[in-house]
Amino acid sequence: MKLFFTLILCVCSAVLASQQVIELPHEPIEGVTWIHKEKSYYSDIWQTDVVTNVSNPSMQVFQPEASIRTGTAVIIAPGGALYAHSINSEGNWVAEWLVKKGITAFVLKYRLVPTGKDGVAEISKIWAEHPEKMEAQVAKILPFSVQDGLNAVAHVRENADLYDIQPDKIGFMGFSAGGAVTMGVSYRYNATNRPDFIVPIYTWTSALPVQPIKSNAPPALIICATDDPLGLAKGSIAIYNSYLKMEKTVGLHMYAKGGHGFGMRKQNLPADSWIERFYEWAVAESLIKTSLK
Repeated sequence: MKLFFTLILCVCSAVLASQQVIELPHEPIEGVTWIHKEKSYYSDIWQTDVVTNVSNPSMQVFQPEASIRTGTAVIIAPGGALYAHSINSEGNWVAEWLVKKGITAFVLKYRLVPTGKDGVAEISKIWAEHPEKMEAQVAKILPFSVQDGLNAVAHVRENADLYDIQPDKIGFMGFSAGGAVTMGVSYRYNATNRPDFIVPIYTWTSALPVQPIKSNAPPALIICATDDPLGLAKGSIAIYNSYLKMEKTVGLHMYAKGGHGFGMRKQNLPADSWIERFYEWAVAESLIKTSLK
């Protein structure tokens, strides 16, 4: 009986650790007001769980068991056109996979465009009828979403001992709009909030155009699909070429099929294994240790 309760306590402790939420510092955005509170719900349109109306940036912490921790951390920025977070397939499920590999994961909820009760329905309508309005709203919020990403890196590095990670093994991974946040972080970092590697996945380069990288740009692994219906393959290639021009460490996985927003969804395509390719790349680049500490 004593052993039983010990096991229950261990399980509960693991669950609580994975549910730890960190609030990130932020300032009000002039001219922007969130009328509705942050909302989590299942979107029939996107057929996945989403979070909308994020006005207070935060991170959920997913920690592996102490016995398998590698010392590497990855901050994950879900996509969703900056109107929502695709919180499972581009967030929580990614974190859960990484944790099994001994990687500490942080799912970032960066600030989003204020919406009504159904942000996904709203973005779908605006995108179809008034794309210029959507672009203006995204352009106003994106710099602050990027700042949330920079603050996330700074927090993780400052608290590296608390999370039992190496301060020089902090990566940033983002999907679509989260990929734009990832690239924004990689363009704007300083010594305190520089990520040690980045993984931009089907990055929304039309929202944040490709820019020259810094001279000390972190290693990058770029992932996309040629048949991305938003035409984002060209932007991913442009990011890759910007790294080649500076002779910096970079990898590219351009899948023939996969579409947009595949994340951790299973489509019975080679793109399904993108996260395994990330892991192999990170190990090869000595960003993840395979042996225990």
